[in-house]
Formats: sequence, structure tokens, C-alpha cells
Amino acid sequence: MNKVLIIDDEEKLRNLLSRIISIEGFEVVQAVDCKTGLKRIEDHDVDVLICDVKLPDGSGISLSKKIKENHPTIEIILLTAYGNIPDSVQAIKNGAFDYITKGDDNNKIIPLLYKAAEKVALAKKVSKLENQLYKKYSFENIIGKSKPLTVTIDAARRVSATDATVLLTGETGTGKEVFAQAIHYAGSRSKQSFIAINCSAFSKELLENELFGHKAGAFTGAVKDSIGIFEEANNGTVFLDEIGEMPLELQAKLLRVLENGEFLKVGDSKATKINVRIIAATNRDLQKEILLGHFREDLFFRIAIFQIALAPLRERISDIEELASFFLQVISNKMNKRILSISPEYIQALKMHTWKGNIRELKNVIERSVILTDGTELNSSTLPLEMQQDLTLPDNAKILSAFELASAEKIHIQKVMNYSNGNKTEAARLLNIALTTLYRKLEEYKIK
Repeated sequence: MNKVLIIDDEEKLRNLLSRIISIEGFEVVQAVDCKTGLKRIEDHDVDVLICDVKLPDGSGISLSKKIKENHPTIEIILLTAYGNIPDSVQAIKNGAFDYITKGDDNNKIIPLLYKAAEKVALAKKVSKLENQLYKKYSFENIIGKSKPLTVTIDAARRVSATDATVLLTGETGTGKEVFAQAIHYAGSRSKQSFIAINCSAFSKELLENELFGHKAGAFTGAVKDSIGIFEEANNGTVFLDEIGEMPLELQAKLLRVLENGEFLKVGDSKATKINVRIIAATNRDLQKEILLGHFREDLFFRIAIFQIALAPLRERISDIEELASFFLQVISNKMNKRILSISPEYIQALKMHTWKGNIRELKNVIERSVILTDGTELNSSTLPLEMQQDLTLPDNAKILSAFELASAEKIHIQKVMNYSNGNKTEAARLLNIALTTLYRKLEEYKIK
């Protein structure tokens, strides 16, 4: 039920309006002046305000401006005994929904009230959707409490409050787009568009058209003007995933966007001005790509104003169980299965794995297990064969021998550290080396 506030110092008119509006099914509250009206708004969830222009302690026109600043979804209908054009113009400028003369209100007020209530309902729906988006992509929804993750989140939070260009680096599957979305929705552009594009998914010509659009007649089949992602995301954020795959010719056009806030559409001679924030991501070493001549050094310095490196999952072992539980809940609900828990052996196998595909690989493993599970618990029999094999070894000697099959010493030590849940004394014992040697190796390979 919509709630209507009537502010008028004429008691008879106030009561008459209240009765008329109540008959239509609206809930009505009343006030005699600006001060009381503001208190009613704070105490009640008001949708529409009907307010006299002249009140004992102020002007309804000035009051409407103050209310719209603090409560933008409230729609305001102003009443006056003597209408005049300057007042009506100012009222609309201050955010009033309409401005009518007393005497006409009995015929006009109800249709006007319904229109205002419809606008309020739409505004509330939009606001609800915006809040859902913010919650979905907020930093609070990034799963894990490990130190590498919390350090990364702190850095991302800090840069989200600015308009600085951000470069996210890290292996495939570490959640770079998740961080890009969180940065966008925590910033001042949160109510504007966030558009992501994978630079490796298009040829040079198609990518140029996707990013910048084209003019009619620019090429065969271009029968009308088309806007690109940068123009569509004006005042918002563009996320350029796998920017290291962008062709050199397009890197020059991107540099112009970053330097001047403008670009040329395909087939156009006039620059298009835009205001966008750019967040880029790559799993490549761009410094190495620069030396190979595959990436422009001047572009790197523009996109790398603020770099954030995302840790691989093998450096976030303590987050694995929480991530697995989250994916289990989401995937089992999607498949209409009632799987309530994960066995300790299953979790142990997850912690022993090296996760080359990182979080994306973990999600795939959980999804596979959910498909294969008939009971209420994920158990190790549903894991991929290579992960099951690590669990079939009967004693520590065999566990050690399994780790000794690793092709590289770093992977070998990392696996043992995973198996021991980070217990360095136990890891040194399994590796049959001195604890001081283990510490030296951990520092050498930057294993955390």
C-alpha cells in the first residue's frame, strides 16, 4: 500500500484530501508545517507528498528541493491557491512531480496521485535491482580469508574509490573479472554500465568494430551507424580481459582513448569523445611481451597505473574448503540435488592438488562430483583419477615417494606443504630434509 503525506496548514482541506485519497486505498499521514512534515517522512515510508506552497514555517517549493536531495524516490505534488509560472517552473526544477492550483485538485489529484505512485514503484524496483547488483559483485562476496586474498582485496578497495586505470594480473582462473566487477560497483560509476570484452576472442577487424563501432558504409554490410563498447559504456567502466592479446594496431587506438578520452569509429573522420574507466587484465608477462615487440611500452605505463596481482589458488590453500562448500551449494541447488557435506578425504585431496586452472578448475571438479554423487556427501570416489591416486597411498613413505615423482622441486615442495596444511615441521619430516633447509627453499621459490 502506497503511503501519502499531506502537508497543509488548512485543516479542513487537509482532512478532505485525506478522506478522498484514503477511499482510493492509499494510506495517509498528515502534517501542518515543514518541520512536522520532515519528521513524518523520517518516521514513515512515504511514497508521495502532497504539499501546500505556502506553509507557516517555510515554502513548499524550497521544502521539495530538500526532500528530493535526501529522499530521491519520493514524488511531490505541490498545491497553491494562486498559481504562477515562475513558481511552477522552480517547483519542477526542484524535483516536484507536478504543480497544481487549489480548486482543480479534486478532479486532478487522484489521477495525478496514481501516476506519481507508478513512478515511485518503478524507482524502487530500479533501486532494488541496483542494490542486488552491488551485493552480488561486492568485495564481501569474494570468498576466502587467506592473507594473499585479504591483501589483494584491500588494494582493490583502495583503488575503487578513484578513477585510476587498473591492471589485474594473474594466472587463468584466479578471478580477475570478479575483482574488476567489485572495483566498478564499489566506485562512483557503480550506477553506470560495466561492459567486459575478451580481447583474445576476436580477430583484429572484429575487435576494432566491437570496441569502437563504425559509420554506415565503412565496409560491406555496414548499412547504418553502430556504436561500440566504449561509447556504450560512456561514464561507466570497460573491462579489457586478456589485453596482452590485443593487436598492436588497436593498442595505438586504445592509447588515444586513455590519453585524450576520444577515438575514431571505423570509417569515421570525426573523433567521438567519451569518459570511461578502463580496467584491464592479463595472464601474460607484459614486460616480456614489450621486449618481444608484442605490446606497446607507452600503453603499458598507461594501463598499469595501479597493478594488482591475484595469487594462484595453490597459494591460498586455506581458502579451498570454503570455496568448495560455496560451489557445492550453488551447483547442487542448480541441479536440484540435496548434497549437504564434503568428506574430509575429499577436502584433503583438494588441498594436495596443484590447481593449474585455479578457481575455475576447482569449480569444474566440484560440478563433476555433484553430477556423480547420489548421496548427501561428496566423497573421494567422485574425484578425477589423478586426485584419487594421491589418497590411495597407505603410509607416509608412499606419500613421500608420490611427491618425489614431481617434475620440479618447487611443485614437489608445494605439494608436501599442501598435504601438511602448511605445517613446516611435518613437511620437512616428509621431505626428509632439515627444517632450516625447508625454510630456505620456501624463500627461494616464494612458496607461502
